[in-house]
Amino acid sequence: MNDRPLTLMAVHAHPDDEATGTGGVLARYAHEGIRTVLVTCTDGGCGDGPGGVKPGEPGHDPEAVAAMRRQELKASCEVLNISHLEMLDYADSGMMGWAANDAPGSFWRTPVEESAGRLADLMRQYRPDVVVTYDENGFYGHPDHIQANRITTAALAMTELTPKVYWTTAPRSMMQRFGEVMREFGSDWEEPDPDEAAALAEIGLPDEEITTWVDTREFGEQKFDALAAHASQGENIFFLRMGKERFTELMGMETFVRVQDTTDAPLPENDLFAGLR
Repeated sequence: MNDRPLTLMAVHAHPDDEATGTGGVLARYAHEGIRTVLVTCTDGGCGDGPGGVKPGEPGHDPEAVAAMRRQELKASCEVLNISHLEMLDYADSGMMGWAANDAPGSFWRTPVEESAGRLADLMRQYRPDVVVTYDENGFYGHPDHIQANRITTAALAMTELTPKVYWTTAPRSMMQRFGEVMREFGSDWEEPDPDEAAALAEIGLPDEEITTWVDTREFGEQKFDALAAHASQGENIFFLRMGKERFTELMGMETFVRVQDTTDAPLPENDLFAGLR
């Protein structure tokens, strides 16, 4: 008899990414007794330093920022009841076009086969039934998110495993609502120029193309608290401005595209583990 627990593995780029897109499912499935494994690929060293100091500004110490963010990540994992945290600890590559993209040890510069090999070892260890990461564009074009997709795809090819695989996404209807809420809560929010507006309009997918809608509203407070654990990045985490009730209203449905499946579970589905239990 197979007594191995059902397992969800989420592959994320930076500390705090686990809470934004998958905090709800991580909390929900942990509550349901499923083993949850978080793989965080980078150290987050390109995040804000104390007092909001930005990368490249005087006083920004990537190593100190990474150490601080490691502790915040551990606190977030405790809030979400994540079973296992695995950190690959590559250097944060920063936003596309930054000099950090090509810095020695950056995730973006590391050969895919090298980091995929490490991830494949973790997959063999945990044997996940469900794997979640970003789409091929990293949802919004961040190099570390793109690299997370690449190494996840390559790692799966290196193993004999056939989990259900999902990419995180957002329905266009929610992205429109998000813009409205940003204007409501962000007094310094300015309308993007036409080029930026066009790019924003391409983030996410039309509602009808989303395969999987998971209701995580019951775990909205946990998701909010997990994001709040990343206090050093509070300036960049807009969602914390709106309070738990409005946050849960906006962020309580987590959505995905199913890209690999051997269960033949019918679509659309409301459970990442449909067909597995």
